Amino acid sequence: MKTTFLPLLNRLQALACGLALVLTATSALAAYPDRPVHIVLPFPAGAAADTAMRVIATRLAEQLKQPVIIDNKPGAPGFQSVASAPADGYTLILGAGSHIVTEPMIKTRLAYQPERDLTPVGMVLTNTPVFTATPSLGVKSLPDLLSLLKRKPDELNYSSGGVGSPNHLAMEAFQQATGTRLVNIPYKGGAPSVNDLVAGHVQVGINAIPSVIQYIQVGKLQPLAVAAPRRHASLPQVPTFSELGVSGLDYEIWYGLFAPAKTPKALVQQINQALQACLGDPGVVRQLKAQGAEPSPGSAEALAAYIRRDTEKWRQVIRNSGIRPE
Repeated sequence: MKTTFLPLLNRLQALACGLALVLTATSALAAYPDRPVHIVLPFPAGAAADTAMRVIATRLAEQLKQPVIIDNKPGAPGFQSVASAPADGYTLILGAGSHIVTEPMIKTRLAYQPERDLTPVGMVLTNTPVFTATPSLGVKSLPDLLSLLKRKPDELNYSSGGVGSPNHLAMEAFQQATGTRLVNIPYKGGAPSVNDLVAGHVQVGINAIPSVIQYIQVGKLQPLAVAAPRRHASLPQVPTFSELGVSGLDYEIWYGLFAPAKTPKALVQQINQALQACLGDPGVVRQLKAQGAEPSPGSAEALAAYIRRDTEKWRQVIRNSGIRPE
């Protein structure tokens, strides 16, 4: 008789264990969060993304009813810390498109792999890039600049945040679209590249509006075009590239929230719902727009689909530019 009922007993025990695990997971989700949530920012304090995320974190803490702590860990160390963290929703990271899409295509020895190490939670915000020139260059419009570039190929410099950075690839796309040639002056990050552009050490650059709008407003940079389908509310006088006859330069600088890989889907959805509530809050929207940023709420699945499309777009630009993985 024992041998007859032993398989059944084993199955019942396995079923009981499985049920216990489900109940435990359900209980954990119901209790989440019961302690502070950490959001790692792979940017230095004071960067545009840092300023924006602190606005969101304040409202997110109210939604979650727990403190939301911002941890600045610039670059790859920030991603490594999240990749190795428990997949329990208490450690998240704000990743930019360059971190998630372009750097993995260019840097073969990157210490993290987004597809392997992270899971999308939701889009957070987008920034429209604006193409600017130093006033000392003497150009007032994009046609003026194009005329100058035709006469002086390979003589003008542009600043970028490094090889594979958004402004580097945007300028590669610009050269491909206009048949012009400029020299890339790479810096270790976006802030120093903007500083040297403002100082006139380089002649042109393309950067997120929040990074340069204060310099545009006081006349230290001359705006030439925005890389968006329509004009931006904070710079309504600046035309789009497409208005000026340059196609293929509509893109966004984007930031998304990510959790460690293997974070339960139900938990990802719970965090996403809280995030979307924050991004729909009128006070948060008003503060982000004042910085020149656009809140972009959406599902985790929508962010994953966006990443796939962005990957194909920039893979083509990289291929055409001749940039080699390093």
